[in-house]
Amino acid sequence: MTIKAEYIWIDGTQPTAKLRSKTKILADGSTLPRWGFDGSSTNQAEGHSSDLVLEPVFSCPDPIRGGDHLLVLCEVLNTDLTPHSSNTRALLRPVAERFAAQEPIFGIEQEYTFLKGERPLGFPEGGFPAPQGGYYCGVGAGEIFGREIVEKHLDLCLAAGLGLSGINAEVMPGQWEFQVGALPPLEVADHMWVARWLLHRTAEEFGVSASLDAKPARGDWNGAGAHTNFSTRAMREGYDAIITACEALGADGKPLEHVREYGTGIEERLTGAHETAPWDQYSYGPSDRGASVRIPWQVEVEKKGYIEDRRPNANVDPYVVTRLIVDTCCTELERREQV
Repeated sequence: MTIKAEYIWIDGTQPTAKLRSKTKILADGSTLPRWGFDGSSTNQAEGHSSDLVLEPVFSCPDPIRGGDHLLVLCEVLNTDLTPHSSNTRALLRPVAERFAAQEPIFGIEQEYTFLKGERPLGFPEGGFPAPQGGYYCGVGAGEIFGREIVEKHLDLCLAAGLGLSGINAEVMPGQWEFQVGALPPLEVADHMWVARWLLHRTAEEFGVSASLDAKPARGDWNGAGAHTNFSTRAMREGYDAIITACEALGADGKPLEHVREYGTGIEERLTGAHETAPWDQYSYGPSDRGASVRIPWQVEVEKKGYIEDRRPNANVDPYVVTRLIVDTCCTELERREQV
């Protein structure tokens, strides 16, 4: 049986990478071979030496084409089969393996904004909609824009077997969120990248763009983030580990180290307003959506659970944010256990 395999990869565009894909026809889906592409057209190579390699690392059913067709997420390798410099997944893999015994898991809340041309969906031509407030988790044609795209995207992700756990309308018109997880680091990031690809592909059919811009509308409007929920086995069992993780993220040098890698435009979004902490200050606390890291209220009550890093932008690389959090928090949790 002939299979259409859509090979998906992350390119080298700066400052924010883009998704690319192309279709390979296979006799069957039992073996997914390596493939090549022109890196000079994806900001990953020079024209005089442009061949790069696609290494399949995750596949799932293609819910758009249906049947036995596949979506195939790939790492980018050099022709000597070493990881390409743009391959952030290869940097996460050894960190995830090193701390696997601590059983780290993540849930990532992906906010995004639909754009019609240059304007967010729901913004009238030549003006602005009513101030934000009624749009969050709203209902009705005056509050909600793009629901048909959102529902189709959700159905496609579930049909693909991706680990989505929910959706909701966000604070600004045309702004939405889907959640992936809870899953281990590599899995949550793989699922997120494929879910992003499906989001762009679904919006394409409606003549709409899905933007991960951190501040898609200037002025008194919320930005778009990727709040990252994290726990280890110790955190799920006790509160001391929760505090240890929060303090590890605030240790000398760590806040700026993380924020620099948390997505393009972080200073425009993390202003101290619109449910954010200032980008250059670190804080944590229970139920505090104005803190860098929030301890959810039920975690404070039950004295176990998880934390939410509210700093990552919508355009953050999930391989990067999971690597940084695991490395920082699990290193300190391991050290405390050994004392």
